[in-house]
Amino acid sequence: MRQLEAFGSVCVDAKASRFALSPHPPFGHLLPEGEGRVTTLSITRLTLTDFRNHADLRLEPTGNLVCLYGPNGAGKTNILEAISLLVPGRGLRAQDFHLLARLEGMGAWGVAAEVKTSEGEVRLGTSFEGSAATVRKVAVNGQLQKSSGMLAQHLKMLWLTPAQDRLFMGPASDRRRFFDRMVASFNAEHAGHVSAFDKLMRERNALLQQGHFDNVWAATLETQMAEQAIAISVARNEAANLLARHFASGATQGAFPWGVLQLHGEIEELVAAFPAVQAEDEYAKILADSRGQDRAQQRTTKGPHRADISVLHGPKSTPAELCSTGEQKALLIGLVLAQTQAAKDILGAAPILLLDEVAAHLDEARRRGLFASLAGLGCQAWMTGTDENLFAEAGATACRYEVKDGIVHVRN
Repeated sequence: MRQLEAFGSVCVDAKASRFALSPHPPFGHLLPEGEGRVTTLSITRLTLTDFRNHADLRLEPTGNLVCLYGPNGAGKTNILEAISLLVPGRGLRAQDFHLLARLEGMGAWGVAAEVKTSEGEVRLGTSFEGSAATVRKVAVNGQLQKSSGMLAQHLKMLWLTPAQDRLFMGPASDRRRFFDRMVASFNAEHAGHVSAFDKLMRERNALLQQGHFDNVWAATLETQMAEQAIAISVARNEAANLLARHFASGATQGAFPWGVLQLHGEIEELVAAFPAVQAEDEYAKILADSRGQDRAQQRTTKGPHRADISVLHGPKSTPAELCSTGEQKALLIGLVLAQTQAAKDILGAAPILLLDEVAAHLDEARRRGLFASLAGLGCQAWMTGTDENLFAEAGATACRYEVKDGIVHVRN
């Protein structure tokens, strides 16, 4: 394989709120040195090696709005997918890593980027070394890391894809994953807590399915699960309070409707009612008391993995799931814009946005409103579309690239 160059229920009405705000500023420990200083997170160089249909690609965007256009199947979304692997997780399409390798390649792939952050320029890289590998490798400034979790210390990212257009109609698990990515843009440790809880829960579920149930081992797992669950729920509550207020204000959504966000979860309510240590004990007791029910169902039935979010279309006072497809799309964009503003206000830097086919089903006024909102936020946004005209209102400073059969041409 060619080596990579750079590899080396929360309510907006405070009186009605079911969750208590923390006595200290949420996520204050994550503020960059020099509180109030705003820094734009941006990728200044992106390199792909044998990734999907891109054999050897380098992009060096100079503007915050990056527009990728070309026919379906040209490789536009593949570029966004590669970028999404520069944060923890499995990327925006959640594909197995071996499926990301170029068909004509050797089965390996790599992604690298130079990123402007509040700490200065950082080189991030990730690679997969073929079918014999089980995990991807991650490097920061040329130094190999133990896991992809370290990427969250340097880069925050949100994305919207066509698959999420029906997010409000789909299963709670989809909304939960979507919301947890939002929480992770505030809290660099959140994804790690979610991953740790899921691993412990799988172990407990395996124990529940055994003929002989080991109560001692179950108690040990449940204690560890409680520690992770409370950390997850505290972060969710704080993020939901912040996001709900920004979403309801409508200040940054422009052409997109404001909304009311609510977080629903038994453990999230528990965290709001008790100090963290007591909440851990309470949840561990809930797990112990539910062993009989859980053994019958052979799964853990109570925990943060059951949480959900709901959204109300503010101007219409209508639940999002009852809105039209277009209204749901507009609400979703408004929610992402609100989250971007919230992250910028709290952490001093807006996350990078990956917006796949975001403009395709927007009318001209909303497309213009989207570009104006993104420019006002000052965030870097990578957008795809089939037609160059979709980005006509993006402005003279936008970077425009035409993508054809895995080849990218600069069109500025």
